[in-house]
Amino acid sequence: MELIKDLPDRLLFAIPKKGRLHASCLSLLEGADIQFHRKSRLDIALVKNLPIALVFLPAGDIAKFVGEGNVDLGITGQDMVAEAEAEDKVTEILELGFGKCRLCVQVPVKGGATNVDQLVGKRIATSFEGIASKFFREVDANATSASGSEKKTELVFVSGSVEAACALGLADGIVDLVESGETMQAAGLHDIVTILSSQAVLIASKKPSHPELVQTIAGRIKGVIAAQKYVYINYNVERKHLKEASIITPGRQAPTVSPLENPDWVAVSSMVLKNNVAQTMDDLEAIGARDILLFAIQNCRV
Repeated sequence: MELIKDLPDRLLFAIPKKGRLHASCLSLLEGADIQFHRKSRLDIALVKNLPIALVFLPAGDIAKFVGEGNVDLGITGQDMVAEAEAEDKVTEILELGFGKCRLCVQVPVKGGATNVDQLVGKRIATSFEGIASKFFREVDANATSASGSEKKTELVFVSGSVEAACALGLADGIVDLVESGETMQAAGLHDIVTILSSQAVLIASKKPSHPELVQTIAGRIKGVIAAQKYVYINYNVERKHLKEASIITPGRQAPTVSPLENPDWVAVSSMVLKNNVAQTMDDLEAIGARDILLFAIQNCRV
């Protein structure tokens, strides 16, 4: 009861309670210094250092709750926002860079359709009824216009293990998410069209109860994401090579240059992209840079 009593004064932030986005969300919250302890069997946790309550919900429900204003902020997939038809009801603040996948029409590799037109009038299994219905309604309309005879594709709702539907004779094709493609290939399927691409996003209600806190959280999360992309590099280089060094490590605005005891040398610090750092160090070494050090960035504001 004490927990419920505290909720009206707090920003409500919905987090996927399980599934493919859950672990990455917890890591993101930790990086943003959102401190909480979730008690066993409870789907609400009060944040210790901010007036926020975390609400753990199924990812598929978060867009609906945010769109209707029941919670202020949430993390879910773009596919979930589209399935809930909430694109116009929520504000997408930030793409988070994880949970990337595609929602695809998939058919058996052997003897399956080669394009979506061949699926008109057949059975499609999916857990994405809203998106699939809208997609095949358009496919059916185009086929009817071209042939003059009306055929309607039948959608079969399956809540899980959708990839097994074709092998079990339940459907001629499926609409389901593809991440690595391993599950699809193991089921003897391949994709013939991508309906939409998706990743995890931070979304907000159109009228959040604490708009200033929404901006604070968004800023912290942006900092975590930027920190994941960059490392901090520090090195010494001869002043005569400073121009070349600045081209190699331009930083976000400009490198930080500090004088050394030896007037012919300077110390340089800069943020560099993590995925190219080995080449950056090679290039610095090639111009005579010394004492090249790398530091991880936990969080930042860029």
